[in-house]
Amino acid sequence: QVQLVESGGGLVQAGGSLRLSCAASGRTSSVTMGWFRQAPGKEREFVAAIRWNGLTYYADSVKGRFTISRDNAKNTVYLQMNSLKPEDTAVYYCAATARYYSDYDRPYRYDYWGQGTQVTVSS
Repeated sequence: QVQLVESGGGLVQAGGSLRLSCAASGRTSSVTMGWFRQAPGKEREFVAAIRWNGLTYYADSVKGRFTISRDNAKNTVYLQMNSLKPEDTAVYYCAATARYYSDYDRPYRYDYWGQGTQVTVSS
């Protein structure tokens, strides 16, 4: 069983930065961790993922602006978000799966979810 708790959300002006953290309880060093986001009235969408070996993936919309990383010793995953845009406004969720899937960008592949943290980018 894995429990995830996100933190680091908030209000920021366009062009600013935020760093989200996802603290995990339980053994997470062998799982794939992902970040998803959901804006009002929209479906939950993939943002970034990181494998147990450090391999990373990004949605095209955030590539070059966001960086996902993990500290296995601290059981924590981070999402550094730079050059934020108003369209990045959403609730951001951390997710985890212990199994290997090639379609890491599908929410249904993840077994564990955090409660979400709000990110609001003002123009």
